[in-house]
Amino acid sequence: MRSVVGAAILRGGEVLACRRTTPAAAAGRWEFPGGKVEPGEGPEAALIREIAEELGCEVVVTGWLPGTAPIGTTHELTVATARLVSGEPEPHEHDAVRWLAADDLEEVDWLEPDRPFLPALRSAMMTS
Repeated sequence: MRSVVGAAILRGGEVLACRRTTPAAAAGRWEFPGGKVEPGEGPEAALIREIAEELGCEVVVTGWLPGTAPIGTTHELTVATARLVSGEPEPHEHDAVRWLAADDLEEVDWLEPDRPFLPALRSAMMTS
């Protein structure tokens, strides 16, 4: 299984969600930003790189949500909590970004691999 990392970027009690444009089956649905871990790269480094590429900002990883989720039969997603250290998220690969409070997480149509992380994320948001 190839590793994919996602970032639950937290700010002011809210988390950043990003709306996909591709592939067609995922277009219009929401996800945690991130991407594939490249050979020889650690998950944290991959996440920092992917956020810089996708959103043009810099984050620091603050922890990891429990568990993993399959993406098809070849990839596996892990999700980190992170916070912005510089820049403002500007979508380069998505068509929209949205900050969501814990009570608003169900307002968007999350991609299936991201959904298992929502309960732990909600708990983390409520206690922070």
